[in-house]
Amino acid sequence: MPLGAQQWPARKVPVAGGELLVRETPGAAKDLPPALFVHGLGGSSLNWTALGLLLNDTVRGLAPDLPGFGRTPPLPGVGGIRQQADLLGKLMDTEFDQPAHVFGNSMGGAAAVALAAQRPEQVASLTLISPALPHPRASATAIWFAAVATPRLGKAVLERTKRLPFDRRFQASLSMIFGDPRTLPPEVRQVYEEELRRRDGLSWGTQATLEGARSVLLSYLAPPRRSLWADAAKISCPVLLIYGGKDRLVDARIRTKAQRTFPDARLLYIPKSGHVAQMEYPEQVEIAFRQLIA
Repeated sequence: MPLGAQQWPARKVPVAGGELLVRETPGAAKDLPPALFVHGLGGSSLNWTALGLLLNDTVRGLAPDLPGFGRTPPLPGVGGIRQQADLLGKLMDTEFDQPAHVFGNSMGGAAAVALAAQRPEQVASLTLISPALPHPRASATAIWFAAVATPRLGKAVLERTKRLPFDRRFQASLSMIFGDPRTLPPEVRQVYEEELRRRDGLSWGTQATLEGARSVLLSYLAPPRRSLWADAAKISCPVLLIYGGKDRLVDARIRTKAQRTFPDARLLYIPKSGHVAQMEYPEQVEIAFRQLIA
């Protein structure tokens, strides 16, 4: 069966007064170092399926659905990036008995940076794929993102978008997230479509997206000494930065600043990748991670 179609076994974990659905990489030995995989805004634990399976001889992976995404319902007060980081730290307290290799994509990358700054003793390495770190340049997509984060306007934008035919929204989503949707393996495309259809039926999906977008926007507006860049400068563990040349959500030109800011950083630039390199080019991400920990 193709890697992208092999869903990991799922279970629910009580954390912070609620329950997180988490998935574990099948076939990973119990004595391997732990790894935590954190998805981005609008994503789920399924975004890590292929990469986790490629690495299951090296780490035993755990991928949660963050509150309001995937199959985890919202938790009061856990919509912000720093609140997500705190929740992830509590999950690690429950599940891991040693420092973990932490992977984060987009908003999950921002939460992973905050987590590593808050709990340096729990993070063995940090792999950030198109992390949502504050960017000085405003793209058309960033302006749309800011609109979604704006009270009232954001809800109106999302509700109007939801009234469009599903196929049209699906194609627009593919074009925004992936560098070249035509190159996606059919099983990845199918899983992505099934998740989007399922999210359409959730009563809390729109509100979770709004809160996540606002959290990212607020992190962009934070004063310098409290920004995610200030957190990044404090992180001492090895860091792998991964950016895609066709990313329409995170401008890959920020990679130079990112590599300068993290004290111990390596960079993988994939010219044809979009926003989710772990789904588009999992083998390249796998090789880069193995080089990082070697």
